[in-house]
Amino acid sequence: MKQILIPAIFLFAIASCKQDKKNIVETSFTDSLISNFTPSQLIKSNEDEIKFWKGRINPVSHDIVSEGKYASLLSARFGLLGDLNDIRSGDSILNGLDAHFNYKETGPELSLAHNAITQHRFRQADTLLEKAKASGLRKYESAAASFDVDFELGRYELADRDLKQIADPTDFGFQFRHSKVFHYQGNVDSAIASMQKAAILSENIISLKQSALSNTADLYLHNQELEKAYALYVQSIKLSSSDMHSIMGIGWIALVHDKKDSLAEKIFQFVHSKTKLPDPLLKLSQVAEQRGDTVLQKKYATEFTSIVNDSIYGNMYNKYTIQLYTGILNDPARAEVIAMNEIKSRATPQTYAWYVWTLFCNHKSDEAYKIYEEHVSGKPLEGLELYWMGKFMKSLGKGYNAQQFFKKATKNKYDLSPAMIKDLETQSEE
Repeated sequence: MKQILIPAIFLFAIASCKQDKKNIVETSFTDSLISNFTPSQLIKSNEDEIKFWKGRINPVSHDIVSEGKYASLLSARFGLLGDLNDIRSGDSILNGLDAHFNYKETGPELSLAHNAITQHRFRQADTLLEKAKASGLRKYESAAASFDVDFELGRYELADRDLKQIADPTDFGFQFRHSKVFHYQGNVDSAIASMQKAAILSENIISLKQSALSNTADLYLHNQELEKAYALYVQSIKLSSSDMHSIMGIGWIALVHDKKDSLAEKIFQFVHSKTKLPDPLLKLSQVAEQRGDTVLQKKYATEFTSIVNDSIYGNMYNKYTIQLYTGILNDPARAEVIAMNEIKSRATPQTYAWYVWTLFCNHKSDEAYKIYEEHVSGKPLEGLELYWMGKFMKSLGKGYNAQQFFKKATKNKYDLSPAMIKDLETQSEE
Protein backbone atom coordinates (compact mmCIF):
# COMPACT_ATOMS: atom_id res chain seq x y z
CA MET A 1 0.00 0.00 0.00
CA LYS A 2 2.83 2.39 0.85
CA GLN A 3 4.53 1.62 -2.45
CA ILE A 4 1.41 2.83 -4.26
CA LEU A 5 0.98 5.88 -2.02
CA ILE A 6 4.44 7.35 -2.62
CA PRO A 7 4.06 7.61 -6.41
CA ALA A 8 0.56 9.02 -5.88
CA ILE A 9 1.96 11.79 -3.72
CA PHE A 10 4.67 12.38 -6.31
CA LEU A 11 2.07 12.64 -9.07
CA PHE A 12 0.04 15.04 -6.96
CA ALA A 13 3.14 17.22 -6.54
CA ILE A 14 3.64 17.23 -10.31
CA ALA A 15 -0.01 18.21 -10.79
CA SER A 16 0.42 21.04 -8.29
CA CYS A 17 3.46 22.29 -10.17
CA LYS A 18 1.48 22.24 -13.40
CA GLN A 19 -1.26 24.27 -11.75
CA ASP A 20 1.36 26.87 -10.83
CA LYS A 21 2.05 27.24 -14.56
CA LYS A 22 -1.55 28.18 -15.39
CA ASN A 23 -2.14 31.07 -17.74
CA ILE A 24 -2.20 34.49 -16.15
CA VAL A 25 -3.37 36.78 -18.94
CA GLU A 26 -7.13 36.71 -19.45
CA THR A 27 -7.88 36.79 -23.17
CA SER A 28 -11.38 38.07 -22.43
CA PHE A 29 -9.82 41.23 -20.98
CA THR A 30 -7.28 41.76 -23.77
CA ASP A 31 -9.83 41.03 -26.51
CA SER A 32 -12.27 43.52 -25.00
CA LEU A 33 -9.52 46.11 -24.51
CA ILE A 34 -8.45 45.92 -28.15
CA SER A 35 -11.92 45.60 -29.69
CA ASN A 36 -13.53 48.36 -27.63
CA PHE A 37 -10.55 50.68 -27.32
CA THR A 38 -11.30 54.38 -27.16
CA PRO A 39 -8.70 57.13 -26.66
CA SER A 40 -8.20 58.08 -23.04
CA GLN A 41 -9.95 61.10 -21.59
CA LEU A 42 -6.46 62.21 -20.57
CA ILE A 43 -5.58 62.60 -24.25
CA LYS A 44 -8.66 64.71 -24.96
CA SER A 45 -8.04 66.89 -21.91
CA ASN A 46 -4.42 67.33 -22.92
CA GLU A 47 -5.39 68.37 -26.46
CA ASP A 48 -7.96 70.85 -25.15
CA GLU A 49 -5.40 72.44 -22.82
CA ILE A 50 -2.78 72.57 -25.58
CA LYS A 51 -5.20 74.49 -27.80
CA PHE A 52 -6.08 76.85 -24.97
CA TRP A 53 -2.53 77.73 -23.93
CA LYS A 54 -1.26 77.87 -27.50
CA GLY A 55 -4.01 80.39 -28.20
CA ARG A 56 -2.79 82.51 -25.28
CA ILE A 57 0.71 82.88 -26.76
CA ASN A 58 1.50 86.26 -28.27
CA PRO A 59 3.70 85.72 -31.37
CA VAL A 60 5.44 89.08 -30.94
CA SER A 61 6.28 88.92 -27.22
CA HIS A 62 7.29 86.22 -24.74
CA ASP A 63 4.93 85.14 -21.97
CA ILE A 64 6.62 82.82 -19.49
CA VAL A 65 3.32 81.53 -18.07
CA SER A 66 1.56 80.67 -21.35
CA GLU A 67 4.64 79.39 -23.16
CA GLY A 68 5.86 77.47 -20.13
CA LYS A 69 2.48 75.81 -19.70
CA TYR A 70 2.29 75.01 -23.41
CA ALA A 71 5.74 73.38 -23.36
CA SER A 72 4.75 71.38 -20.27
CA LEU A 73 1.63 70.10 -22.00
CA LEU A 74 3.69 69.04 -25.02
CA SER A 75 5.88 66.97 -22.69
CA ALA A 76 2.73 65.47 -21.18
CA ARG A 77 1.47 64.59 -24.67
CA PHE A 78 4.72 62.76 -25.34
CA GLY A 79 3.96 60.62 -22.30
CA LEU A 80 0.53 59.84 -23.76
CA LEU A 81 1.33 59.34 -27.45
CA GLY A 82 5.08 58.78 -27.55
CA ASP A 83 5.99 61.37 -30.18
CA LEU A 84 9.42 62.74 -29.26
CA ASN A 85 8.87 65.66 -31.61
CA ASP A 86 6.69 67.03 -28.81
CA ILE A 87 9.75 67.07 -26.55
CA ARG A 88 11.76 68.74 -29.31
CA SER A 89 9.08 71.41 -29.81
CA GLY A 90 8.83 71.99 -26.09
CA ASP A 91 12.60 72.38 -25.83
CA SER A 92 12.56 74.98 -28.60
CA ILE A 93 9.97 77.02 -26.72
CA LEU A 94 11.82 76.68 -23.42
CA ASN A 95 15.17 77.66 -24.94
CA GLY A 96 13.52 80.76 -26.43
CA LEU A 97 12.10 81.70 -23.04
CA ASP A 98 15.40 81.05 -21.32
CA ALA A 99 17.27 83.34 -23.70
CA HIS A 100 14.61 86.06 -23.59
CA PHE A 101 14.75 86.26 -19.80
CA ASN A 102 18.56 86.24 -19.89
CA TYR A 103 18.79 82.80 -18.23
CA LYS A 104 17.54 84.19 -14.91
CA GLU A 105 14.24 82.27 -14.69
CA THR A 106 14.40 78.84 -13.07
CA GLY A 107 11.30 77.39 -14.78
CA PRO A 108 12.60 76.97 -18.34
CA GLU A 109 15.94 75.50 -17.26
CA LEU A 110 14.35 73.06 -14.81
CA SER A 111 11.88 71.91 -17.49
CA LEU A 112 14.73 71.53 -19.99
CA ALA A 113 16.60 69.42 -17.42
CA HIS A 114 13.57 67.14 -16.99
CA ASN A 115 13.27 66.73 -20.76
CA ALA A 116 16.97 65.90 -21.00
CA ILE A 117 16.51 63.17 -18.37
CA THR A 118 13.65 61.73 -20.42
CA GLN A 119 16.02 61.40 -23.38
CA HIS A 120 18.80 59.98 -21.17
CA ARG A 121 20.97 63.04 -21.78
CA PHE A 122 22.03 63.02 -18.16
CA ARG A 123 25.14 65.20 -18.33
CA GLN A 124 23.17 67.82 -20.22
CA ALA A 125 20.50 67.59 -17.52
CA ASP A 126 23.19 68.09 -14.89
CA THR A 127 24.42 71.29 -16.57
CA LEU A 128 20.90 72.65 -16.97
CA LEU A 129 20.05 71.87 -13.37
CA GLU A 130 23.10 73.73 -12.09
CA LYS A 131 22.00 76.77 -14.10
CA ALA A 132 18.52 76.49 -12.63
CA LYS A 133 19.96 76.31 -9.12
CA ALA A 134 21.99 79.43 -9.77
CA SER A 135 18.75 81.19 -10.70
CA GLY A 136 17.22 80.26 -7.35
CA LEU A 137 15.35 76.97 -7.14
CA ARG A 138 13.18 76.17 -4.14
CA LYS A 139 14.63 73.59 -1.76
CA TYR A 140 12.30 70.73 -2.67
CA GLU A 141 12.61 71.24 -6.43
CA SER A 142 16.40 71.49 -6.13
CA ALA A 143 16.79 68.34 -4.01
CA ALA A 144 14.30 66.26 -6.03
CA ALA A 145 15.83 67.18 -9.39
CA SER A 146 19.34 66.70 -7.96
CA PHE A 147 18.39 63.19 -6.90
CA ASP A 148 17.09 62.39 -10.39
CA VAL A 149 20.32 63.53 -12.01
CA ASP A 150 22.74 62.15 -9.40
CA PHE A 151 21.04 58.76 -9.32
CA GLU A 152 21.12 58.38 -13.10
CA LEU A 153 24.75 59.44 -13.26
CA GLY A 154 25.72 56.82 -10.69
CA ARG A 155 26.52 59.37 -7.99
CA TYR A 156 24.73 57.29 -5.41
CA GLU A 157 26.14 58.91 -2.26
CA LEU A 158 25.03 62.33 -3.51
CA ALA A 159 21.64 60.89 -4.49
CA ASP A 160 21.23 59.55 -0.96
CA ARG A 161 21.99 63.00 0.43
CA ASP A 162 19.50 64.57 -1.96
CA LEU A 163 16.80 62.12 -0.92
CA LYS A 164 17.29 62.87 2.76
CA GLN A 165 16.53 66.53 2.04
CA ILE A 166 13.02 65.64 0.86
CA ALA A 167 12.44 62.75 3.27
CA ASP A 168 8.73 62.75 4.07
CA PRO A 169 6.79 59.46 4.22
CA THR A 170 3.62 61.32 3.16
CA ASP A 171 5.16 62.69 -0.04
CA PHE A 172 4.62 60.97 -3.40
CA GLY A 173 7.93 62.17 -4.85
CA PHE A 174 9.92 60.88 -1.88
CA GLN A 175 8.34 57.43 -1.90
CA PHE A 176 8.69 57.10 -5.69
CA ARG A 177 12.40 57.96 -5.54
CA HIS A 178 13.00 55.87 -2.43
CA SER A 179 11.65 52.88 -4.34
CA LYS A 180 14.29 53.43 -7.04
CA VAL A 181 17.04 53.38 -4.41
CA PHE A 182 15.76 50.14 -2.87
CA HIS A 183 15.54 48.57 -6.31
CA TYR A 184 19.11 49.53 -7.13
CA GLN A 185 20.27 48.03 -3.83
CA GLY A 186 18.49 44.77 -4.68
CA ASN A 187 15.89 45.16 -1.95
CA VAL A 188 12.87 44.51 -4.17
CA ASP A 189 10.37 43.99 -1.35
CA SER A 190 11.13 47.43 0.08
CA ALA A 191 11.06 48.92 -3.42
CA ILE A 192 7.58 47.49 -3.90
CA ALA A 193 6.41 48.78 -0.51
CA SER A 194 7.60 52.33 -1.26
CA MET A 195 6.03 52.33 -4.72
CA GLN A 196 2.76 51.08 -3.24
CA LYS A 197 2.85 54.00 -0.82
CA ALA A 198 3.45 56.33 -3.76
CA ALA A 199 0.37 54.92 -5.48
CA ILE A 200 -1.74 55.68 -2.41
CA LEU A 201 -0.27 59.18 -2.08
CA SER A 202 -1.02 59.98 -5.74
CA GLU A 203 -4.66 60.36 -4.65
CA ASN A 204 -6.82 61.31 -7.66
CA ILE A 205 -4.08 62.39 -10.04
CA ILE A 206 -4.46 59.65 -12.64
CA SER A 207 -1.11 60.14 -14.36
CA LEU A 208 0.77 59.83 -11.05
CA LYS A 209 -1.29 56.86 -9.88
CA GLN A 210 -0.74 55.04 -13.19
CA SER A 211 2.98 55.69 -13.01
CA ALA A 212 3.16 54.24 -9.50
CA LEU A 213 0.92 51.26 -10.31
CA SER A 214 2.79 50.31 -13.48
CA ASN A 215 6.14 50.70 -11.74
CA THR A 216 4.94 48.47 -8.89
CA ALA A 217 3.82 45.94 -11.49
CA ASP A 218 7.27 46.09 -13.10
CA LEU A 219 8.84 45.37 -9.73
CA TYR A 220 6.54 42.39 -9.18
CA LEU A 221 7.48 41.14 -12.65
CA HIS A 222 11.14 41.57 -11.75
CA ASN A 223 10.46 39.58 -8.57
CA GLN A 224 8.65 36.77 -10.46
CA GLU A 225 5.31 37.60 -8.85
CA LEU A 226 3.54 37.69 -12.19
CA GLU A 227 -0.06 37.40 -11.01
CA LYS A 228 0.38 40.49 -8.84
CA ALA A 229 2.06 42.29 -11.72
CA TYR A 230 -0.79 41.43 -14.06
CA ALA A 231 -3.42 42.62 -11.57
CA LEU A 232 -1.74 46.01 -11.24
CA TYR A 233 -1.28 46.41 -15.00
CA VAL A 234 -5.03 45.79 -15.40
CA GLN A 235 -5.84 48.21 -12.59
CA SER A 236 -3.78 50.94 -14.23
CA ILE A 237 -5.30 50.36 -17.67
CA LYS A 238 -8.79 50.59 -16.20
CA LEU A 239 -7.92 54.02 -14.85
CA SER A 240 -6.96 55.18 -18.32
CA SER A 241 -6.50 53.37 -21.62
CA SER A 242 -3.49 55.57 -22.43
CA ASP A 243 -1.19 53.39 -20.33
CA MET A 244 0.57 51.59 -23.20
CA HIS A 245 3.38 50.55 -20.86
CA SER A 246 0.99 48.41 -18.82
CA ILE A 247 -0.62 46.97 -21.94
CA MET A 248 2.83 45.91 -23.13
CA GLY A 249 3.52 44.47 -19.67
CA ILE A 250 0.51 42.21 -20.13
CA GLY A 251 1.80 41.22 -23.56
CA TRP A 252 5.15 40.33 -22.04
CA ILE A 253 3.53 38.06 -19.44
CA ALA A 254 1.55 36.39 -22.23
CA LEU A 255 4.81 35.76 -24.10
CA VAL A 256 7.33 34.65 -21.48
CA HIS A 257 5.03 32.98 -18.94
CA ASP A 258 1.89 31.85 -20.72
CA LYS A 259 3.86 31.05 -23.92
CA LYS A 260 1.04 32.53 -26.00
CA ASP A 261 3.11 34.13 -28.71
CA SER A 262 0.11 34.88 -30.95
CA LEU A 263 -1.66 36.74 -28.14
CA ALA A 264 1.53 38.63 -27.30
CA GLU A 265 1.98 39.53 -30.96
CA LYS A 266 -1.59 40.82 -31.14
CA ILE A 267 -1.05 43.00 -28.06
CA PHE A 268 2.27 44.41 -29.28
CA GLN A 269 0.87 45.14 -32.75
CA PHE A 270 -2.04 46.94 -31.09
CA VAL A 271 0.31 49.09 -29.00
CA HIS A 272 2.41 49.76 -32.12
CA SER A 273 -0.68 51.23 -33.75
CA LYS A 274 -1.35 53.56 -30.80
CA THR A 275 2.07 54.98 -29.92
CA LYS A 276 4.94 56.47 -31.88
CA LEU A 277 7.51 54.97 -29.52
CA PRO A 278 9.54 52.11 -31.04
CA ASP A 279 9.26 49.81 -28.00
CA PRO A 280 6.64 47.47 -29.55
CA LEU A 281 9.04 46.68 -32.39
CA LEU A 282 11.58 45.35 -29.90
CA LYS A 283 8.88 43.19 -28.31
CA LEU A 284 7.74 41.92 -31.72
CA SER A 285 11.33 40.95 -32.43
CA GLN A 286 11.30 38.94 -29.22
CA VAL A 287 8.04 37.24 -30.20
CA ALA A 288 9.81 36.10 -33.38
CA GLU A 289 12.79 35.05 -31.24
CA GLN A 290 10.56 32.77 -29.17
CA ARG A 291 9.18 31.23 -32.36
CA GLY A 292 12.66 30.66 -33.72
CA ASP A 293 11.89 32.86 -36.74
CA THR A 294 15.27 34.56 -37.17
CA VAL A 295 14.24 36.29 -40.41
CA LEU A 296 11.32 38.10 -38.78
CA GLN A 297 13.32 38.66 -35.61
CA LYS A 298 16.04 40.41 -37.60
CA LYS A 299 13.47 42.42 -39.58
CA TYR A 300 11.89 43.90 -36.45
CA ALA A 301 15.27 44.41 -34.76
CA THR A 302 16.56 46.30 -37.80
CA GLU A 303 13.45 48.46 -37.91
CA PHE A 304 13.78 49.20 -34.19
CA THR A 305 17.45 50.22 -34.35
CA SER A 306 16.94 52.33 -37.48
CA ILE A 307 14.41 54.40 -35.53
CA VAL A 308 16.22 54.74 -32.20
CA ASN A 309 19.52 55.68 -33.83
CA ASP A 310 17.90 59.03 -34.70
CA SER A 311 19.54 61.69 -32.52
CA ILE A 312 16.13 62.75 -31.17
CA TYR A 313 16.11 59.63 -28.98
CA GLY A 314 19.37 60.58 -27.30
CA ASN A 315 20.61 57.59 -25.31
CA MET A 316 17.17 56.23 -24.43
CA TYR A 317 17.62 52.84 -26.05
CA ASN A 318 21.36 52.12 -25.79
CA LYS A 319 20.85 49.10 -23.55
CA TYR A 320 18.62 47.47 -26.14
CA THR A 321 20.69 48.37 -29.19
CA ILE A 322 23.72 46.81 -27.44
CA GLN A 323 21.62 43.70 -26.84
CA LEU A 324 20.61 43.53 -30.51
CA TYR A 325 24.03 44.35 -31.98
CA THR A 326 25.65 41.63 -29.85
CA GLY A 327 22.82 39.28 -30.78
CA ILE A 328 20.59 38.93 -33.82
CA LEU A 329 22.10 41.90 -35.72
CA ASN A 330 25.67 40.65 -35.16
CA ASP A 331 27.53 43.96 -35.14
CA PRO A 332 29.55 43.81 -31.89
CA ALA A 333 31.94 46.56 -32.99
CA ARG A 334 29.05 49.00 -33.16
CA ALA A 335 27.80 47.77 -29.77
CA GLU A 336 31.22 48.51 -28.27
CA VAL A 337 31.13 52.10 -29.52
CA ILE A 338 27.64 52.58 -28.05
CA ALA A 339 28.72 51.11 -24.71
CA MET A 340 31.79 53.35 -24.58
CA ASN A 341 29.68 56.42 -25.32
CA GLU A 342 27.19 55.35 -22.64
CA ILE A 343 29.99 55.31 -20.05
CA LYS A 344 30.93 58.84 -21.09
CA SER A 345 27.31 59.80 -20.50
CA ARG A 346 26.93 57.97 -17.18
CA ALA A 347 29.48 55.68 -15.57
CA THR A 348 27.54 53.16 -13.46
CA PRO A 349 28.07 49.48 -12.67
CA GLN A 350 25.37 48.67 -15.22
CA THR A 351 26.91 50.66 -18.06
CA TYR A 352 30.36 49.27 -17.28
CA ALA A 353 28.85 45.77 -17.46
CA TRP A 354 27.54 46.62 -20.92
CA TYR A 355 31.04 47.71 -21.90
CA VAL A 356 32.57 44.52 -20.50
CA TRP A 357 30.10 42.47 -22.51
CA THR A 358 30.81 44.29 -25.76
CA LEU A 359 34.57 43.99 -25.25
CA PHE A 360 34.14 40.26 -24.71
CA CYS A 361 32.00 40.00 -27.86
CA ASN A 362 34.84 41.70 -29.76
CA HIS A 363 37.38 39.14 -28.47
CA LYS A 364 39.00 41.54 -25.98
CA SER A 365 38.62 39.37 -22.91
CA ASP A 366 41.73 40.62 -21.10
CA GLU A 367 40.64 44.24 -21.37
CA ALA A 368 37.08 43.23 -20.47
CA TYR A 369 38.22 41.44 -17.31
CA LYS A 370 40.25 44.43 -16.18
CA ILE A 371 37.21 46.70 -16.53
CA TYR A 372 35.08 44.07 -14.79
CA GLU A 373 37.37 43.91 -11.76
CA GLU A 374 37.61 47.70 -11.45
CA HIS A 375 34.01 48.73 -12.03
CA VAL A 376 31.59 45.77 -11.99
CA SER A 377 32.69 43.08 -9.56
CA GLY A 378 30.63 43.11 -6.36
CA LYS A 379 28.31 45.88 -7.57
CA PRO A 380 24.51 45.63 -7.86
CA LEU A 381 23.36 44.49 -11.31
CA GLU A 382 20.04 43.66 -12.94
CA GLY A 383 18.92 40.62 -14.89
CA LEU A 384 20.47 41.36 -18.28
CA GLU A 385 23.84 42.38 -16.85
CA LEU A 386 23.87 39.37 -14.52
CA TYR A 387 23.25 37.06 -17.47
CA TRP A 388 25.97 38.70 -19.56
CA MET A 389 28.50 38.55 -16.72
CA GLY A 390 27.66 34.89 -16.21
CA LYS A 391 28.38 34.17 -19.86
CA PHE A 392 31.62 36.16 -19.61
CA MET A 393 32.78 34.32 -16.48
CA LYS A 394 31.98 30.97 -18.10
CA SER A 395 34.13 31.87 -21.11
CA LEU A 396 37.03 32.53 -18.74
CA GLY A 397 36.62 29.13 -17.14
CA LYS A 398 35.43 30.64 -13.87
CA GLY A 399 32.59 28.17 -13.36
CA TYR A 400 31.73 29.09 -9.78
CA ASN A 401 31.49 32.81 -10.57
CA ALA A 402 29.45 32.04 -13.66
CA GLN A 403 26.94 29.97 -11.70
CA GLN A 404 26.58 32.70 -9.08
CA PHE A 405 25.67 35.19 -11.79
CA PHE A 406 23.31 32.73 -13.47
CA LYS A 407 21.64 31.99 -10.12
CA LYS A 408 20.98 35.69 -9.54
CA ALA A 409 19.89 36.21 -13.13
CA THR A 410 17.36 33.40 -12.74
CA LYS A 411 15.66 35.40 -9.99
CA ASN A 412 15.19 38.18 -12.58
CA LYS A 413 14.61 35.91 -15.57
CA TYR A 414 11.51 37.74 -16.76
CA ASP A 415 13.74 40.73 -17.47
CA LEU A 416 15.44 38.65 -20.18
CA SER A 417 14.51 37.78 -23.74
CA PRO A 418 12.91 34.38 -24.49
CA ALA A 419 16.16 32.97 -25.91
CA MET A 420 18.10 34.15 -22.88
CA ILE A 421 15.58 32.57 -20.52
CA LYS A 422 15.91 29.28 -22.40
CA ASP A 423 19.70 29.47 -22.36
CA LEU A 424 19.70 30.37 -18.67
CA GLU A 425 17.73 27.22 -17.89
CA THR A 426 20.37 25.23 -19.75
CA GLN A 427 23.21 26.94 -17.86
CA SER A 428 21.57 26.12 -14.54
CA GLU A 429 21.46 22.44 -15.44
CA GLU A 430 25.19 22.23 -16.15
